[in-house]
Amino acid sequence: EVQLVESGGGWVQPGGSLRLSCTVSGFTFSSYAMWWVRQAPGKGLEWVSGISAGGGGVTYAESAKGRFTISRDNAKNTLYLQMNSLKPEDTAVYYCAKSPTAPLGSFSASFYRGKGTLVTVSS
Repeated sequence: EVQLVESGGGWVQPGGSLRLSCTVSGFTFSSYAMWWVRQAPGKGLEWVSGISAGGGGVTYAESAKGRFTISRDNAKNTLYLQMNSLKPEDTAVYYCAKSPTAPLGSFSASFYRGKGTLVTVSS
């Protein structure tokens, strides 16, 4: 059974940092690209960042460029998202999602996701 479990969310003041983790099981993690996506209150799903299976290819949404860093440790079956300089508009539930392919490609809302972790940025 495929399982994606996000952690690391919480409350942080504007300008602060958080590191999200996604621990996976039930599939060969190193064979698939992975994504971080988020859903803000009352809004639709938005992709944040993606990383290829081997980690050599990454992509970021404009809203994340220069502030967020995606990485993965295939030996630990874990995906990460380092988030710096957080803004109130980053408040959302963050999900990791599994691509059906090794290369990045494009994100699809049909990708399997975990249950998410809530990030709240406020003063």
